[in-house]
Amino acid sequence: MPRFSSASPSDPATPARTAVLLVQLGTPDEPTPAALRRYLREFLSDPRVVEIPRALWVPILHGFVLPLRPARSAAKYRRIWSKEGSPLLVHTRRQALLLRGALGEHGHDVDVAFAMRYGRPSIPSVLRELRERNAARVLVLPLYPQYAASTTASAFDALARELARWRALPELRMVRGFHDDAGYLDALAAGVRAAWQREGRGERLVMSFHGLPQRSGELGDPYPAECLDTARRLAARLGLREGEWIATFQSRFGRARWLQPYTAPTLAALARSGVREVDVVCPGFVADCLETLEEIAIEARQAFLDAGGRALRYIGCPNDAAAFIEALARLAGRHLGGWPTRCDAAATTTPSGEERISADRAQGG
Repeated sequence: MPRFSSASPSDPATPARTAVLLVQLGTPDEPTPAALRRYLREFLSDPRVVEIPRALWVPILHGFVLPLRPARSAAKYRRIWSKEGSPLLVHTRRQALLLRGALGEHGHDVDVAFAMRYGRPSIPSVLRELRERNAARVLVLPLYPQYAASTTASAFDALARELARWRALPELRMVRGFHDDAGYLDALAAGVRAAWQREGRGERLVMSFHGLPQRSGELGDPYPAECLDTARRLAARLGLREGEWIATFQSRFGRARWLQPYTAPTLAALARSGVREVDVVCPGFVADCLETLEEIAIEARQAFLDAGGRALRYIGCPNDAAAFIEALARLAGRHLGGWPTRCDAAATTTPSGEERISADRAQGG
């Protein structure tokens, strides 16, 4: 096999395209132990995710984690799996379709695709599809508001590994993060206000972010600071005073010390202190997934109730909310600056994101 791959010959009359590539973390193909084993093997083999010397980690991964964890994880996925599939995949696909329409409304004639860092559709496969569509310029937009080496940088690693095999490279730009983006924060605040209007307001707002080992921050990862900055900015938009909100970290794995305070123990402590109703929002996730729908809305809620709380209301992720799609469109539009993306007369009939979704459903997609 040659070291470098080349694109298929393109029709000279086909103009070069500009594309936006959304990147999410990933999801198994189905909620079964076999599918979870494949997914976890890929995820936990990434040295950006588990920063333990390989000689120590590989025997643990293959001797203990992969034989035991897939069955437990599959059971959790089954609790939140929808008839359309994995919630993360369903929401990300819809975000890509709607973003295509929103960018068109802003005057940008660009393709929008999405890929998963782990699982399918993979970053290499989607990059090759974009190449076949003559995408000469690609804006990569990882859907991680707060930068972390284990997420954003890992996505870059996957891009670089694939592109290292190409002879003709596209122009490439990458959004580092958007933890302080006004549109993203406004969309989060709108979601919280809407939930309060529908269901009432709890005594505390808990903002739960995905955790990382404490050592990551000590080594210079900006993730902890960016999470806290997001939390403070969101609290300010909601008019919350000190003591009415708290930022926590969830999804601890292993025995190492992770970012604190931990979400579930914090909720239990609030209940024991006399707090009866809390709201929980997850500002580090832009699409509902296992960590929000199962870990927070089911497990964390039970921990709060078991400790004496009366009600925990989980406030969903932005998903396909119009305010969030508009924020993504404006974010992408800023980073597309200077590239030829303007719609011409032939592009004015490009279907909107909603129309593309309807067509996709009609075709069984």
